[in-house]
Amino acid sequence: MYRKYFIFPNINPIFFKINKINIYWYGIMYLISFIFIKKISYKKSKKNNFKKEEIYYLLCFCFLGLLLGGKIGCIFIYHINDFIKNPIILIKFWKGGMSFFGGLIGVIIVIFVISYIKEKKILQITDFITPMVPIGLTMGRIGNFINSELWGQVTNVPWAIIFPNSIKEDIIYIQKHLEYQDIFFIYGNLPRHPTQIYECFLEGIILFLILNIILKKNIFTGYKTSLFLFFYGIIRFFIEYFREPDIQFTFFYNHIILNINQLFSIIMIVIGLIIFIRNLYNYYI
Repeated sequence: MYRKYFIFPNINPIFFKINKINIYWYGIMYLISFIFIKKISYKKSKKNNFKKEEIYYLLCFCFLGLLLGGKIGCIFIYHINDFIKNPIILIKFWKGGMSFFGGLIGVIIVIFVISYIKEKKILQITDFITPMVPIGLTMGRIGNFINSELWGQVTNVPWAIIFPNSIKEDIIYIQKHLEYQDIFFIYGNLPRHPTQIYECFLEGIILFLILNIILKKNIFTGYKTSLFLFFYGIIRFFIEYFREPDIQFTFFYNHIILNINQLFSIIMIVIGLIIFIRNLYNYYI
């Protein structure tokens, strides 16, 4: 007798069509996040010495950096062979496939440029932006779920979901774990962790509460930035143990197994700690 698993609802990734133009759910999620972030940032503008016009252009360029950096990072880290065969995939933002760490680098580059032009401190800008980033992460992970991408490892937990498009990975898995072949033949796919939902909850909702409610007071310059880097790094490092790993980027050292996203997460944690300690020291000196 086999456990009943949740079946992915097979949502159409296309939200609606205008003539021959497809509007995808993934793009709608980013649009919703932009609207919410813009609304919240306008309310915070007076307390943070930002003009509404400055905020608008800051958000627009940051979203541009996020999209370009996220897409370029995803392609050159995970899909370089597909890009060589079909370079047009670089501009297909609506179909998903975004690297958070690539997007982060893109946003950092934008902030460096803006801080230079506007003669503002980099950490002053990042302290203003980072508390709102979880909104984008929440919407983005919902988009990942709708696209049925970034699912997790095979599992038998009660809330596991059958993702129909995981067929290739499932076949490889049952070749090594024959005890799952009966489940595969019953469902046509294997049950997996819904890591998009995990990330939506932890990277999105929980991180938003930490930055905006639990630790909302900005004690010193760089405080919110350091908290974001530290907590996101920890959350992402933990979730990577449930995501389907990128085998081509898995590292082994003294029986310790880490993937590339966990290495990036460790870097974020370390940078967050350095910013926190350094600026806390300067604050009390």
